[in-house]
Amino acid sequence: MSDAPDARRPHSEAVLTDTTPPALRLREDAWDLTVSDGPVIATAIHDGHTLRPALRHHIALDEQSRWREEDPLTSLLTQVGDARLRVRTSRFEVDLNRPRAGCIYETPEASWGLQVWNGPLEDAERAASLALYDRFYAMMGELIDRTVERWGCALLVDIHSYNHRRDGPDAAPADAAGNPDIELGITTLDPDRWGDTARRFANVLRRHPVRGALPDVRCNVRFPTGGHFPEWVYAHWGERVCTISPEYKKIFMDEWSGQADIPALYALRDGLQHAVDAVRPEFLA
Repeated sequence: MSDAPDARRPHSEAVLTDTTPPALRLREDAWDLTVSDGPVIATAIHDGHTLRPALRHHIALDEQSRWREEDPLTSLLTQVGDARLRVRTSRFEVDLNRPRAGCIYETPEASWGLQVWNGPLEDAERAASLALYDRFYAMMGELIDRTVERWGCALLVDIHSYNHRRDGPDAAPADAAGNPDIELGITTLDPDRWGDTARRFANVLRRHPVRGALPDVRCNVRFPTGGHFPEWVYAHWGERVCTISPEYKKIFMDEWSGQADIPALYALRDGLQHAVDAVRPEFLA
């Protein structure tokens, strides 16, 4: 076996050993991964809220502000996958959907104008976050490799949510014209092979009501360029992986109070399950 580094895996700046300081050791509770035999991988990489203890003394944001910018409850939607990943770690510790150089929010410009830290992070804390980032991408690389080897291709459902009431809890929500109930990010799939699959996926979602109404489902409206994670997948597996990134407007919760609308959340999950079931045969060749 070659000792050359795998170009698909981000390079780690630190080699972890038994003598590595505790701040640099990788936690075992960073995410939950459940794998069964099948070609569908569902991820909720921004669902998490936890911070490692050392960072709690550095964080400037209050709990509610962090919750508002995370994607709580999206892990419930990963039930549609054969492999299901819920990241427990908050994006404010390390954002797994950004390039490695920007995965730690260093300035307010990197985090919606929010002042995340009380001051600059120590090198040891930065290294701990980067080690977690590298571990995530190494783990996902192995999972995708094995899925593609087993099935020849894979469907990656990369689940997120977004706020639409940024002007305050009593202000009107953002204009629906630019804020669909479900936005499907499909910029990081091969349109020749998977374009029809994505259209079928979207059409099935549109047929399943939420709160007594059919959802507004559109593609590439708010986030036309996608995130780093699906871009990384496309760069290394190309047409072998069909990545669809549903961005759910927070119609399943009050983004200011955190109160969940459980029936709406379950309806969204059921609609997503029907969409995955509709296209699953295309990945079972």
